[in-house]
Amino acid sequence: MAYVDSVMKVREALPLRLRPGVGTFVMLVLLVGLGFFLIYPVFLILATTFNTAPDIFAGAPRWGLGTWRTAFSQPQLFTSLWNTFFIFAAVTSISFPTAVLISWALARIRMRWSHGLEFGFWVAYMVPNIAVTVGWIMLADPQVGMLNTALRQLPFIDSAPLNIYSVPGIIWVQLVGNAIAPKVMLLTPAFRNMNLALEEAARVGGASNIRTMLRITFPVMLPAMALVFALNMLNMFRSFEIEQILGTPIGFWVYSTLIFDYVRQEPPQYGHGATLATLTLVMVALIIPIQRWLIFRKTYTTITSVFRPGLIDVGAWRHIIFTGIVTLLTLLTIVPFFTLVVGSVMTRVGFFSIENVFTLRHWEIVLGNPRFISAGLTTLYLASSTAIISPILFSIIAYVIVRTRLRGRTLLDSIIWMSGAIPGMLSGLGLLFLFLGTPLKVFYGTIVALIIVVILQGNTTGTQITKGVIVQIGQEMEEAARVSGAGWIRTYFRIWVPLLMPTLILVGTLNFVIAANTTSSIILLASRDTKTLSILALQNAGRDGSPEAAGIISIFIIVLTVGVATLARAFGLRLGVQHR
Repeated sequence: MAYVDSVMKVREALPLRLRPGVGTFVMLVLLVGLGFFLIYPVFLILATTFNTAPDIFAGAPRWGLGTWRTAFSQPQLFTSLWNTFFIFAAVTSISFPTAVLISWALARIRMRWSHGLEFGFWVAYMVPNIAVTVGWIMLADPQVGMLNTALRQLPFIDSAPLNIYSVPGIIWVQLVGNAIAPKVMLLTPAFRNMNLALEEAARVGGASNIRTMLRITFPVMLPAMALVFALNMLNMFRSFEIEQILGTPIGFWVYSTLIFDYVRQEPPQYGHGATLATLTLVMVALIIPIQRWLIFRKTYTTITSVFRPGLIDVGAWRHIIFTGIVTLLTLLTIVPFFTLVVGSVMTRVGFFSIENVFTLRHWEIVLGNPRFISAGLTTLYLASSTAIISPILFSIIAYVIVRTRLRGRTLLDSIIWMSGAIPGMLSGLGLLFLFLGTPLKVFYGTIVALIIVVILQGNTTGTQITKGVIVQIGQEMEEAARVSGAGWIRTYFRIWVPLLMPTLILVGTLNFVIAANTTSSIILLASRDTKTLSILALQNAGRDGSPEAAGIISIFIIVLTVGVATLARAFGLRLGVQHR
């Protein structure tokens, strides 16, 4: 009876989890800390648009509308927003239907190596946009591109038929970059949960495979497709590297590259950048309710007690579909990587007629450059710190939201969700104002600032993934730890950490990849001493840079991210709950 009474007391106290003093303190730290770094920078951006002082970081502010009037008089402001929408519409109109068809094929068709092909899109997702961009510059540069060099050898072609420095070039690199892979990653599991009985009923009624797909499969999958499309809408404002490398030389600006140009001018035009950022934030705020409407307007059930899995036999078409998917994966991964490797050992990319076509000179120069060594160490410190800190922080946040009844949980969850809608460039601009306009200025340009930025960049995804796993875990083991006298900290590390370890490794791996690849969120905060490999590759990828050096740096980024992700996945499978 004493044991039962102890358990009942623990159950009654379980919703509170933390003692009032400790719980209140933890919640206060989370709300103030996250609010300061996630929400306060947004208010700084808004306030900067009304500050007309010559130096917004020194002296008393001067409030007025002069910044808005000056900014609105510049046609580039609205042109950049229009270009952002145009690129998004063009890329989405091609990538979304393509991803839907590929996901349907991988999940619903009886096809060899479908799971291996699905993993190929995970690999494609981990290849940074800079690496893909540099690879296609080496192929389609109008002057030295390898494809243009080869095509000019034909008797009926005199000039370069391909020009990567163009709007079609930007759209193409977006497509073979990260436009298709993440959609396939999200949609394929949803299509795999489709009940085969629904499709069989259609075929019994005389419908063909194509008609069944159009009339049954796609309509049932509308909620999942709407969710992915809604998430894709927020990605409209996240692109930076491709437009910066390919668009800047031809004067094609999107909102992120124009903000970067404003901030990097001499003197910096912080007011103009803040004005453009404010307009973008308004558009993001309008997109969020549209996103929620797309997600919650309909509900379809695909898994019930009579759920029956199965695959469709499409006959000889499976060979054609398999070939098409393999070809696309080749364009997404093998072609840019192979091009980077070949270009890095050429004396000059695209020149096959010179005496010494191949050389290791570029490798010697890059590996012997102190800037490369410094950038590599910075990237390793940044990615490793983020991979270690973020899982612990996000698991604590998820635990507080899911397993406690502390006041402020709803506000904390709302902050996490709202911050996920702020693109990297806007987040970087707001944090730039935060670091330069507060006592935190001592951290500006240091690795500490970059770590904070990158950790916060992945907070929404990391917290939501961890929340989903915590909800699945019962309370019995935690109750037993409480009965044994374990406090919250000991319970967390002895019970929750082992159970969550596979998820923590997943979150850490995702944040490692994000930290190693990111540029838009940290480029405004990085100094000469804290440049990462991605920023160094970006600086070398332009027309005035060295594509060979950018290619070598990109190879290191790919090897680093894909290698760590593969090892972490293999290690994570050995942990957690085992089904042996």
